[in-house]
Amino acid sequence: MSQLFSAAKIGELALENRIVIAPMCQYSAEAGRASSWHRIHLGSLALSGAGLLILEATAVEAIGRISPGDLGLWDDETEAALHTVLADIRTWSPIRLGIQLGHAGRKASCRAPWQGGHQLPASEGGWQTVAPSALGFAEQDVAPTVLDDAGLARIKQAFVESAQRAVRLGIELIEIHAAHGYLLHQFLSPLSNQRQDQYGGSLENRLRFPLEVFSAVRAAVPASIPVGVRLSATDWVDGGWDEEQSIEFSQQLETLGCDYVHVSSGGLSPLQNIAVGPGYQLPFARAIRQQVNIPVMGVGLITDPQQAEAVLEQGDADLVALGRAVLYNPHWPWQAAAALNAQVKAPSQYLRSEPHGVKGTLV
Repeated sequence: MSQLFSAAKIGELALENRIVIAPMCQYSAEAGRASSWHRIHLGSLALSGAGLLILEATAVEAIGRISPGDLGLWDDETEAALHTVLADIRTWSPIRLGIQLGHAGRKASCRAPWQGGHQLPASEGGWQTVAPSALGFAEQDVAPTVLDDAGLARIKQAFVESAQRAVRLGIELIEIHAAHGYLLHQFLSPLSNQRQDQYGGSLENRLRFPLEVFSAVRAAVPASIPVGVRLSATDWVDGGWDEEQSIEFSQQLETLGCDYVHVSSGGLSPLQNIAVGPGYQLPFARAIRQQVNIPVMGVGLITDPQQAEAVLEQGDADLVALGRAVLYNPHWPWQAAAALNAQVKAPSQYLRSEPHGVKGTLV
């Protein structure tokens, strides 16, 4: 039997298979509000047969957006807009839905990737960014404002309130974004965190704010809603955040009631020179998985069904998260089921779509 198509649990949430659609920013919201693009995009992925669909990085406050087009969940208007999209999805798909909540910190106020991705000046609709320290992400960026105690309290409460809004929307899993050089990662990494107070310096201090945010969210939502964390296992830069620190972070999260960790990497330094290839991030997931007892999601250019099956067989991860592969092929789980002699749920309207010679894969 295929391990990829075996049942799994994250906390109390039961999944029909171990395929996860990772959160992928679409830069297509309107002042934080989900748009018709999200209805089309998420609607397509909701029919994929994956066990879990995690909505893209969703800003917990307006200045926490990566770009003006980022999805948000910080007020009644952004909540109402997302409600209409999710209501349409729920009409046609039983897929498990999660959401990734995040804050971009110093990497906020940027153009969309296809517009160059550089920081937007105030004259073009940009805004002042915030961060642990007054260090811009890129050399030409305006330095962020250093977060004081009031700013930290505001952001922590913003995570809590966004999580509560997500629960009201029927979201079944919450992922806190502490990866890819965004705000919580900025606190973790000594490259971006040069504070001299209780939130900077030692590993214990650099972990403090991300752990506080996690604990606040965990306490604010029902125990039946899994809360996990996405982390970057390394900055790929000497003297930066690394695998050993990631293991310590994951262990402390587990102690605080974290239901899973989603292991990615990179995104902090514009000077990175990463040897990117199929499965290049999986060794980090494996290293962390060996040191914790909660499920670990692995990600990293996983494109082939046999490759995904091997991730589980070899113990690299408990769940396989896909990004670009499902953008290119939204029915990737269907083809994986055919390749692995498994079954996957599909809408009744599509059951007659199986190619000649392939029977019993779609149910």
